[in-house]
Amino acid sequence: MKKILIAGAALLYSFSNAQIKTGTVYISGEINYNTYENKSEYTKQQILKIIPTAGIFVAPNVAIGTGLGYTHGNLEYFQTLYSGSFTTYIDYTGKTSAVIVAPFVRKYWTLSEKLYFFGQLQIPMEFGKLNQEASAINISQPIGYVDQQYLSYENKYTSIGVNIKPGLDYFLNKNWSIEATIGEFGYKNLKYRDADFRDLKEYKFGLNLSAVSFGVKYIFAK
Repeated sequence: MKKILIAGAALLYSFSNAQIKTGTVYISGEINYNTYENKSEYTKQQILKIIPTAGIFVAPNVAIGTGLGYTHGNLEYFQTLYSGSFTTYIDYTGKTSAVIVAPFVRKYWTLSEKLYFFGQLQIPMEFGKLNQEASAINISQPIGYVDQQYLSYENKYTSIGVNIKPGLDYFLNKNWSIEATIGEFGYKNLKYRDADFRDLKEYKFGLNLSAVSFGVKYIFAK
């Protein structure tokens, strides 16, 4: 029994000393592509996000860094509205494109010699624009009068948020690791710059347990 306790204590001591050294630099990246389509509602959405990331450990098991990337989204839908003797057909397309800057700080806790648990605080910022195009056709019944309208609009926006993400990082060797983040707790504020939308803001605050991502990291081992 004594030998088991000594062996267990030695194992825990080795885990506690399995720290990532100060000055260690790593690079990683995030590529996400999401698509949604509902044929019954004539809706289709696509989002692409690419964010290369670099970090440095400023203390044992504590890293800071930033991501710098790009995101593009596309939303299309077709809707039919009925009002009295009028039938309205709406065809809408919205496109967003933005530059993303996402500084972060990450703290690691050792679970084993190669497996670490981490918590990450990130401040993602987006600087982009929204392009909207819509056409509406009004048809009266039974006369058959047709009225068509078209709208094209561009609006710039700024978004800033705060996210807290837990995750696991498994080191395959001294240069490569695989990491996964599970869940996300955060806040987001979206503000349009156009004069007509200057007071329009979007706030998002909550826990998203379905936010799961995987990545590969290259470490410049010291």
